[in-house]
Amino acid sequence: GRYAIHEVWLQLFSMMFIWGLLGLWRRGTLPYLWSAGVGLTGMILTKETYAIHVACALLAIPTLAISYALNRVPDLKPAKQTWSWIDLAMIMIIGGFAIVFFYSGTFFNWSGVKGLYLAFKAWTETGAAGHGHEKAWDYWLGLMMPHFEIKRADFFGYELPMLVGLVLCLFCQKFKNLNLRYLAIYGVGSLVAYSIVKYKTPWCIISFGWPLLFVFGGVLLLVRPKHLRFTQRAIAVVLCISLGSSIWLNYFKCSSPEEPYAYVQTYNDIFKLTKPLLTLAKRDPSNYHLTGHLIRSSVYPLPWVMGDFDRVGYYEGGNMPANLDGDFLLVQQDKIKDVEPKLKGTYYTEMMTLRNYQEPSKIFFNATMFKDLFPGRAPEFVGGAQKPAPSPVPAKVP
Repeated sequence: GRYAIHEVWLQLFSMMFIWGLLGLWRRGTLPYLWSAGVGLTGMILTKETYAIHVACALLAIPTLAISYALNRVPDLKPAKQTWSWIDLAMIMIIGGFAIVFFYSGTFFNWSGVKGLYLAFKAWTETGAAGHGHEKAWDYWLGLMMPHFEIKRADFFGYELPMLVGLVLCLFCQKFKNLNLRYLAIYGVGSLVAYSIVKYKTPWCIISFGWPLLFVFGGVLLLVRPKHLRFTQRAIAVVLCISLGSSIWLNYFKCSSPEEPYAYVQTYNDIFKLTKPLLTLAKRDPSNYHLTGHLIRSSVYPLPWVMGDFDRVGYYEGGNMPANLDGDFLLVQQDKIKDVEPKLKGTYYTEMMTLRNYQEPSKIFFNATMFKDLFPGRAPEFVGGAQKPAPSPVPAKVP
């Protein structure tokens, strides 16, 4: 459901930014200036952690100068810049306009522009405290390292190419290519910065790990011609292991809490709710108007998955609808005792767990609406108004 997570966009724009900087050094042409400007603008619009990437990119420059002083490279001389100050001003104006345009909610929420600096307050608090996502400083190294689980016959090696690239960064002085040496310095700096921040989630590795992959590919520039074929085969083995691990994760273990990359992942239990709903909607599109009440503290990713159902209420703050009966309900376990006495309808029920670290929930499917999907099954819940009244006790004759 969450296919546009911001780390992917941060990776794209940070790559554009770095590519623009290196291109200005090597070529000095206007397209590279635009790449750097658009990359910086995109990072600012994507996530406040752009500050880490900009700081690491700038600090990598004097570090590269020291590296050059220790071991010169033949291609360090900068190219003549062919762009003008007018070009730079144009990029700054367009980038500034884009930032204000989006931060102000297309000019309808001017106070939103304060988010340019208010975001850092929230970010520093999250980064320092962790807010439930605290990890040790070596968390990223643990994700890159291969892990063997003999009992389950599992092997985790998703980031082996990144790990090899990190090791090669130790030999960056051997690179005679300015770009690779800079990427090695920038990549290690970003890894160190992200390791210092206490807040760590697996998907953050997308943002800072890509320079290490370029260094991994650059190993071919370090070996002698007689060792080239062996090196190519070793690279192929590492890539195949990473590909196999990724396939195993995405198609077989995607919701297993034992997988390090299945982090607060949605369980397959979600299909207990979504499959019946989508089946009815496929039969008759008018069923996208079914009334549903989702009563639990956290309902994601259901708002994304069920975005086409336009009569679904999400009650995350402890509040409830005036009329609890609906075509379907999802009720958190500790709320069941408050909801069931107020229900009047007849329902099929299921227990489900949305994701790890969450309480189970109970699903209620209206028996009239969903009876075709549960053939031969009697409804498990009958509301108070449906229950037959007890027979009156006959009065005793004196």
